[in-house]
Amino acid sequence: MRMVDLIAKKRRGEAHTHAEIDFIISGYVNGSIPDYQMSAWMMAVCWQGMEEDEVSRLTFDMMNSGDVVDLSDLPGVKVDKHSTGGVGDTTTLVIAPLVAACGGTVAKMSGRGLGHTGGTLDKLEAVPGVCVEKEIEEFKDIVRKNGLCVIGQSGNLVPADKLMYALRDVTGTVESIPLIASSIMSKKLAAGTDAIVLDVKTGSGAFMQTVEDARRLSETMVRIGNSLGRRTVAIITDMDQPLGMAIGNGLEVKEAIDVLSGRVSESDPLYQVCMLLASNMLKLAGLAADDGDAEAQLTDALKEGRGLKKLQDMLTALGAEDAGAVIADPECLCKVKQKVPVTLDGEGYISAMYAADIGNAAQMLGAGRAEKTDVIDPAVGLVMHKRMGEYVAAGEPIATMYVNDGSRLDGAIAALKGAIKLGKDKPAAAPMVHGIVQ
Repeated sequence: MRMVDLIAKKRRGEAHTHAEIDFIISGYVNGSIPDYQMSAWMMAVCWQGMEEDEVSRLTFDMMNSGDVVDLSDLPGVKVDKHSTGGVGDTTTLVIAPLVAACGGTVAKMSGRGLGHTGGTLDKLEAVPGVCVEKEIEEFKDIVRKNGLCVIGQSGNLVPADKLMYALRDVTGTVESIPLIASSIMSKKLAAGTDAIVLDVKTGSGAFMQTVEDARRLSETMVRIGNSLGRRTVAIITDMDQPLGMAIGNGLEVKEAIDVLSGRVSESDPLYQVCMLLASNMLKLAGLAADDGDAEAQLTDALKEGRGLKKLQDMLTALGAEDAGAVIADPECLCKVKQKVPVTLDGEGYISAMYAADIGNAAQMLGAGRAEKTDVIDPAVGLVMHKRMGEYVAAGEPIATMYVNDGSRLDGAIAALKGAIKLGKDKPAAAPMVHGIVQ
């Protein structure tokens, strides 16, 4: 078997056998297939696509290219949630504790933020003392005790994806749905959970810009998960505006605590998306018969403070210096040298938001990374005061920026102002959820 022949086969649009995909992935990981041949093959995949069986085998081989976590000795159905990345998306810090408070087992491996999107690990590390780098046995011990734990991925988890992702980034092959789906699902499957709820974002702040592309990706990932023995559901949610009002690590932890403390309205989009994702996690775990049952359990866990207690317990287990003090006064995570209100020119209804640009504004303040090696300031970021469709009066602040280093403040303000458009007429309400794929 020769790689050049397999490149030509895919270039003609023909489907690979399992043996051929095994050869490609094992050869690339062990170094016998060079980058230039892998690049050519992935470009052929971009143009010609892959059949359902091919994508499942590709994901299976990527999953098994390194360590595969065994969670079988943990109680219950292990359920996970994955977001394809967005702005103000602090759902994990809300739903993992709530699901655990309802009897779920949430053993989750998360990633870090890059560019305009935030990472759950960075948010957790905004809490002083928290360490998200844990050995698997310690991770499992925390889950046994508390029902949940969120840590970083192990060093040898899905090495095929690490190699392929770096190559895709520099060869113009990022946008291929088979390659995106296998990248996401190989990591989720290697993490050992039994059931997966996928939050697939669509809109100006998402990787999938259109609902149609988001649905195609969702359908592909759900098929992969189900074909490999995992209960999988995908929920397509809107990212034309930030999900939460806070963008920045400490600020988003505070907002998550506010949700779990009952300080966020049930009509708020962040609250609603959290409840929908958590409901589906409970149903996949066999802990709720239907949506009504799941919502009732989650509402009780929230109102009784059991979700908030689960978050506190997890932070303590991860090494937080004083998780109780953070829960009692989350504003302590957001202490900065200055808070700068931002106003727009003119007045009117917010007719459009460009969520990626809002995320970039927060990143310029130090809340995110332009490069993987950049150091994050956990306290900085911005808090929006208005959502899409709301009226902004002349001189009324649209947001407040939390600033320690003012060297890029002007650029951040300009980016934020450019991300929001005003109009004379109130726009029609846009849905936060565009569909469910199961």
